[in-house]
Amino acid sequence: MTTTEPDTTARSYPKFGPEIMKRPVRVVDLTREIFEGMPMWFGHQKTFINTNQTHEQFKTTYNTHLGFEAHNLLISEHAGTHTDAVFEYDPNGPTIDASPLEYYYGEAICLDLRSVKYPDYITPADLEAAEAASGQQIRKGDTVLLYTGYGDSTYPDLAYTEKHTGLNRDAAIWLAEKGVVNIAVDNVAIDHADDTDFSGHVVCGEYGIVNTEGLTNLHQVVNQRFLYFGLPLFIRKGTGSPIRAVAVFQD
Repeated sequence: MTTTEPDTTARSYPKFGPEIMKRPVRVVDLTREIFEGMPMWFGHQKTFINTNQTHEQFKTTYNTHLGFEAHNLLISEHAGTHTDAVFEYDPNGPTIDASPLEYYYGEAICLDLRSVKYPDYITPADLEAAEAASGQQIRKGDTVLLYTGYGDSTYPDLAYTEKHTGLNRDAAIWLAEKGVVNIAVDNVAIDHADDTDFSGHVVCGEYGIVNTEGLTNLHQVVNQRFLYFGLPLFIRKGTGSPIRAVAVFQD
């Protein structure tokens, strides 16, 4: 009986070529990389990553022919591109494991708010103008992504966490009254950098809706309607979760 030795030569993955991974949809990745030293909002845990074991260490420790590499993460539930459970800002709201997944996927539009610069706040008038310019209409149940451009222009510098615009209270109410279930932004927070009342989060708590922060690549989806997916990890009693956020277009 003969055995075939494994092919250990370098190759592209998967083995049978990238064409087997083609899909009848176009996916835009809206997610920032998680790495040690990444900028974090001042109220959350910094990110630390270390090697639990290398391939060679595993083989030596367990006397195996195949080694498994693994890394350990110490991160906040609100690290990088992440979403919140209502419980984060309302102690009577659901935690992430009890939150309906419908908060985190569904139809979405992206509004262009690049004209609003710090220290100005995003107002209802700004949102109305952006919606009109988009050629789209906000529908009940939508996720609305706010493209300020500040995140992509500053990340990963510390400035990313400073001097960003954000929703004033009336603007957050304007979105909530439209029936939006998830307010998303390309900054570290939906709130203005100087707003220690955290008006956007307060309104989300009042209306029982969620928000998503730290998106990127919104220039690829601005003024368009698409399917949005930003599913959280199933964390027991979690207040939020890092996500892999994507926009899906059926071209």
